Amino acid sequence: MRVRIALLVAVTLVSGCTAGTPVADDSAPPSTGVVSTAPATGAAGPFSATDIAWLQLTVAMAQRLLPVLDLVPTRTADPAWRRLAAQMRAGSGTDLARSHQLLADSGAPATNPHEGHDMPGMITADELAALRSATGRPFQRLLAAHLRAHLEQSVRVAAAEQQGGAHQGTTAMAAVVAQTGTVNLARLDRLDRPPAPTRPA
Repeated sequence: MRVRIALLVAVTLVSGCTAGTPVADDSAPPSTGVVSTAPATGAAGPFSATDIAWLQLTVAMAQRLLPVLDLVPTRTADPAWRRLAAQMRAGSGTDLARSHQLLADSGAPATNPHEGHDMPGMITADELAALRSATGRPFQRLLAAHLRAHLEQSVRVAAAEQQGGAHQGTTAMAAVVAQTGTVNLARLDRLDRPPAPTRPA
């Protein structure tokens, strides 16, 4: 049963790709490839196809998110939004580095199978352009929508990895990603509340 669940999760993670317009992100190395389905062995046991698929997706999602977070200091003066962006950027940078390390340990190809794909939780080129042209509260409204989509999808696929993954270090990372994403969603909800109505004097 565990094998069947793992395979189902792996297929779900990979099949989320849909062809789209790539985001212009100089930090993401151009590459193409396919998800490796061959198990590999690392220091904490074997890597499954689910582990590798989740790590590759985590890399792709982080690479799409970082350019968005980098816009925040120049688009809003609100210190609360700046703090949230800084916290998320630090976490995403850590996740990206850890994912790259685990993929290297797994022996998976050093390629991005999601290059050029627009998937749930990933900002598109047009959406990034809209963020770059907005400031203040309009920027914050757009930012909130994109961060929420990213965080919800991150938590969802991290939970799938926890359930269907095999490699101890990768499932442990997924647990941290899910927990951090849930905390950041709560922070976002507090920031993105509509303003309280003013009472007449």
